[in-house]
Amino acid sequence: MPLAPEKHQALDDALNRLASESMLATPGRDEGLIPSYSLLGELADLCASEPALHAAIKSTHGALDKLLDAAQPFSAAVIAQLSALIEWLPNAVEAVKAGKSPENFSANAAPASAPAAVTEEAGDHAAIDVLLELNMAENQELLGEFYAEALDHLQQIEAALLVLDQQPDDPEALNSMFRSFHTFKGNAGFLGLVPMQSLAHEVESLLDLARNGELSLSQVIITEILKSRDALQALTQQVAVALEKGVIPQDIIPVAHLMRSVKRLAQEAVSGMVESAEAPVSAPAPKVSAPAPVLETIPEPVAAPVPGIAPVILTASAVSPAVAPAANVHAAPAETQGSPKAAAGATVRVNTEKLDSLMDVVGELVIVQSQLIESARVLSVEGSPLHRNVVQLSRIAKELQHTAMSLRMIPIKQTFQKMERLARDLANSFSKKVHFTVSGEDTELDRTVVEEIGDPLVHMVRNALDHGLETPEQRAANGKSETGTVNLHAYHQGSNIVIELKDDGRGIDPERIYKKAVEKGLIAPGAQLSREETYNLIFAPGFSTAEKVTSVSGRGVGMDVVKRNIQKLRGKIEITSEVGHGSTFKIKLPLTMAIIDGLVIRVGTDRFILPSTSVQMALRPTRESISTVHGQGEVMELRGRILPIHRLHRRFDIPCDAQQPWEGIVVLVEHSGRVSALMVDEMVSKQEVVIKNLGAYLQGLPGVAGGAILGDGNIALILDPISLLQAA
Repeated sequence: MPLAPEKHQALDDALNRLASESMLATPGRDEGLIPSYSLLGELADLCASEPALHAAIKSTHGALDKLLDAAQPFSAAVIAQLSALIEWLPNAVEAVKAGKSPENFSANAAPASAPAAVTEEAGDHAAIDVLLELNMAENQELLGEFYAEALDHLQQIEAALLVLDQQPDDPEALNSMFRSFHTFKGNAGFLGLVPMQSLAHEVESLLDLARNGELSLSQVIITEILKSRDALQALTQQVAVALEKGVIPQDIIPVAHLMRSVKRLAQEAVSGMVESAEAPVSAPAPKVSAPAPVLETIPEPVAAPVPGIAPVILTASAVSPAVAPAANVHAAPAETQGSPKAAAGATVRVNTEKLDSLMDVVGELVIVQSQLIESARVLSVEGSPLHRNVVQLSRIAKELQHTAMSLRMIPIKQTFQKMERLARDLANSFSKKVHFTVSGEDTELDRTVVEEIGDPLVHMVRNALDHGLETPEQRAANGKSETGTVNLHAYHQGSNIVIELKDDGRGIDPERIYKKAVEKGLIAPGAQLSREETYNLIFAPGFSTAEKVTSVSGRGVGMDVVKRNIQKLRGKIEITSEVGHGSTFKIKLPLTMAIIDGLVIRVGTDRFILPSTSVQMALRPTRESISTVHGQGEVMELRGRILPIHRLHRRFDIPCDAQQPWEGIVVLVEHSGRVSALMVDEMVSKQEVVIKNLGAYLQGLPGVAGGAILGDGNIALILDPISLLQAA
C-alpha cells in the first residue's frame, strides 16, 4: 500500500533535516545526537504503515536510544549505521511511493557517497586531528609573517561569506574567498601546519565546484564554511600565543569532522541532494546553521594585536582604505602572476611598535616646537629671520604630525564585519528576520579606538536584536514588515567620529525604565527626570527591563560596560527613541587617543587642560545670576536653566585669584548627559597637546586623564570632566 500523499512532504522534509544533522556526527562527540534521535522517531511515525521502512528506521533509532540511555557519544559503528540508513532511505521511500517493495536495508553497509566520512574515520583523526607542529626555533620569523597574512585572509573570507549569504551568486565574493583559502592552504602547507592545510584544502575543493557552476551555495553550505573559518581562526590564535608567549599549543582543535561535512556537502551537491533553496528562519533547519559555539567566538577579536607581530598595512598614500586584497601580493607567487609590478610596491607591512615609536617622537617634536615658538616670542621681534624660521618649522611639524597620525588610522570595516556576523547568528538563534546593513565602514579612526570599540558594539547589537526587535508575529500584528531593520553607520563630525546603531523595533519606553529604576532603588519615587536622564538609567550596573534572562542578554551587565568603555575612550553616548518605532544609539568618539584639542585654563599659578569636546561655552557670569541653594551649594541661572557650580581650586585644594564666580570665568562642561559649570580664574589659550601618561603612582586619579608639556616647558594636567564632577 503506497504512502498517503499528505505524508510525502513531511517525509521529505524530515529526511533532509536528518541528512543535515548527520553532518555533525563525529565519533567521541554528541553533537547532533539528540536531533537525529528525534528526527528518526518522527520518520518512524510517518512510516508506521510501511513495515520495511519502519523496521529499518526503528533499528537505527534503537541504536541511538542505547547511546542516550548510557549517556555515551556517537560511536563509529552507529555513525556508519546512520549514514547507511540516510543513503538507503530516499530510494526506498520512492519505491514505496510507487507501490513497489524497497531493497533490504543492511545496517553494516557504509554509504557509497561518503567513504571518507566513515570507513576512513580512524585514519582521518590520526593524520589530521593533531597538535600544530610549529618548530619555533627555525620558523619563528616565517610564522610571524604567516600569522599577519592569515588574519587578512580570515577577514576576507568572513566578509565574502556574509555577502554570499545575501547574494549566493556573487562571483566576485566567491572568487575572493577561493583565493584566500587557496593561499591559506599553500602557506600552511609550506610551514607543515597539517590541520590548517587539510581543512583549507577541503573547503577550497568545495568552492571550486561552486566556481565551476556544479554547486549552488545554500545556507547550510555557507554555515559549514563559516564553521571551518572559525576553526582556522582558533588554530591561528594558537600560532599567535606561541609567538607572543612562547607557549607551544597543548590542545588539539579537531577539524576532521568539519572536513567530512564539507566533503559530504560537495558529494551530495554534485548528486543533486543539497537543497538549492535556503531554509526559512523559523524552520528547524537553522539550528544546524547557528550552533551556540559560533556565538561564543564572535566577540573575540579576529585581529587581536600580538606585541611585535600585528602589522599595519600602509599604502602609497600613507593610509590603507581597507585591509583589501593587497595581502595576497605577499601571500604566494602564484597569486601575483599577471598583476602589475607596481602593485607589489603599493603596500608595505610595518610593525605597530615602530608606528607607536614614531608617534612618540613626533609628539616630542611638537612639544619642542611649541617651546621654540615661546622662546622666539620672548627673544625676537616680529618679522626677524628667527621668527620666520620658527613659523616654517611649525608648518613642517604640523604636517609631519598629521601624517604620523594618519599612519595610525585604520578603517572601522573589520569591526563592522564582526557585527554583521554576530547579527546573522543571533537572528537565527532568536528566530527573527533581520535585515542588517552597514554604511560608512571605510571611515577611519585611531587603531586604539578601533580595538576598544568592539566590545561596546557587541553588547549594543545583541540588545538591538534581543530587546529592540520584535518577533515576526509581533511585528505583523503591529502592522510592520516581518523583517526588522538594524543599521550600523559611521561618519565624521568635526574632530569626532560618530557611530550610530539604529533599529525599527519596539523602542524604549521611558515609563517602564522609570518604574524599574524605582523598584531597584536607583532613583527615589517621584523624582523628576528629563527624557535623556531617564534613558541614561539603562547604563546603571545591573539594570535591565528584560522579562526573562536569555543566554545572550537580560542580566543588566551589558550597557554599563558599554558606557564605561566609551568613557575610557573619552567619548560619549546619546539615545533617541520613539515607542513602537525604534531607537538610535549614537556614540561620539575622538579620532585619536594620542593628541587632543584642548582649552588651557588657569587657576592661581597652575594651568590645566580641558578637552574641547567636553566644553560647551565659557563666560563671565553676572552677580545676579549666581545664588546659593541650602544644602546644595552655588548655582548659576543661564537662559532658564539652573546649573551647579564647581570651583576647581577646591577640588585640588590650591590657591586661586577669583574669590567669586563673577570675578573669574565659568566653563560649561557636559558630562553623562548633564551640564555643570566649572569655575576657573582665566581662559589662557586653545591648542593641540600630546597626551602623556602620568605613571602608575598617579594612575586612576579622579578628575585627571593625563598630562601635557606646554610651550614654556611646564606640565599641565589634562582634566577628565566626567570623573572630576562625579567626584565633586
